[in-house]
Amino acid sequence: MKTSFEEVMDIRGQGMPKDGTGAGEVSLTGTDPVFSTRFKISETCASVLAGVGVAVSDIWELKTGRRQNVEIDARRAAATLRSSIYMEKPDANGDYHRVVNEMHEKMIGITQPWPTKDGRWVLPHFGLPHLQKRNLELLGCEPNPASVAAAVAKWDALDLEAAIDEARTCGGMVRSNEEWLATPHGQALAAKPIVEIFKIGDSDPEPFPEGDRPLSGIRALDLTRILAGPIAARTLAENGADVLMVTAEHLPQIKEHVMDTNHGKRSCYLNLKDADDAARLKALVKDTDVFSQGYRPGMLQGLGFSPEDLAETRPGIVYLSISCYGADGPFSHRAGWEQVAQTMTGICHEGSENGPALLPAAACDYTTGYLGAYGVLLALARRAREGGSYHVRVSLCQSGMFIYRQGQTGAVQPDMDLSADELATMHIDSQTADGPLRHLGPVLNLSETAPHWTRPTPVLGGDRPEWLDTSAAADAAE
Repeated sequence: MKTSFEEVMDIRGQGMPKDGTGAGEVSLTGTDPVFSTRFKISETCASVLAGVGVAVSDIWELKTGRRQNVEIDARRAAATLRSSIYMEKPDANGDYHRVVNEMHEKMIGITQPWPTKDGRWVLPHFGLPHLQKRNLELLGCEPNPASVAAAVAKWDALDLEAAIDEARTCGGMVRSNEEWLATPHGQALAAKPIVEIFKIGDSDPEPFPEGDRPLSGIRALDLTRILAGPIAARTLAENGADVLMVTAEHLPQIKEHVMDTNHGKRSCYLNLKDADDAARLKALVKDTDVFSQGYRPGMLQGLGFSPEDLAETRPGIVYLSISCYGADGPFSHRAGWEQVAQTMTGICHEGSENGPALLPAAACDYTTGYLGAYGVLLALARRAREGGSYHVRVSLCQSGMFIYRQGQTGAVQPDMDLSADELATMHIDSQTADGPLRHLGPVLNLSETAPHWTRPTPVLGGDRPEWLDTSAAADAAE
């Protein structure tokens, strides 16, 4: 079986010249377990981050003729899988403490696998207010563990999964990996690579803009929320792209995730269902390089923002689609989250010796986000060499399957975590609109262009829906 890094490099091999280098310049160190799980989530994430580094090196070579050395340690990669947990803010005495969202913590307490009437387990997801409302109404329960457990216990597992789907909310039956791969949807995903890159239109080659960073002059529109999509766009920002996060005032958010996944970006409000706002977004598309979205497959087509629509509006665009289940197969219409991907693909089934359990980190989300960024970087490099518009697709379930394929470690100890000393070497301080924030900085090391963010996490809707001009972008990078 191929290693995780070999699978990542296979994606690069689809579009790079045969004599392209890559693996020899990479230093991958460290091993699992880092946290209390037998799955090799840290090593898998490190391999994907190494791929990001190689893709950045490819771009740097196109710009300068020089390649870069890439270094990543599995323990540092592991930190990124729990990065919101490691955010800290100071109290009145100047002592830093973890940022805690009590409502989010309560949601996590009920978004767990619960036993069903037929001896199986189902995880209903209560992530955002509208989803919580629908699931509570479906189950006829209160938002506390005892009430949810009692309600789920009245159902057979597959009947509840079907009811959740019909109610257009989120959740799924806990499956073993073998069961998942036996489903038509599991089989459809198993036939695909971990990142799909399709050429969807012709255009002239576009050399990378001048600048002292790999993505200087590259513009990206980020229409995503919680967590994978924002991580993909944040990765572009930390390598020099001008990333404009587009959301709307009515869309719910989780504050600590906004704080942690949007470093380096700007943010504006545009409602795609408002004709004037949609027209403004279309105008932004004409001057963008990357369009990243995380809506259910097909949702943007009716609004005029499908990959094909935007490739016509802006030939040469790189369009990133991020979903839970992927674009094809009988489950592709379903929405989903980190916990749902773990539940469906077999990770949750083997989560503990005492029954189903979730990972101690959002490994599917973050791994998917980095894979999305990786695909975008590869597509941008291909556009520079041969032209074309490209559609990049990644999914949480595909990432869950990728993680599962890496096998497991031996026994692990409870409550494993990174030490305070380790985290201190990764923390950076930002001055945000909400005050001082201590958080993880980029963990990937590149020998010439150290990844970094030039601005703190933005205020939602705090920027105008427009691109920075060249001089403003240069000033921000100084």
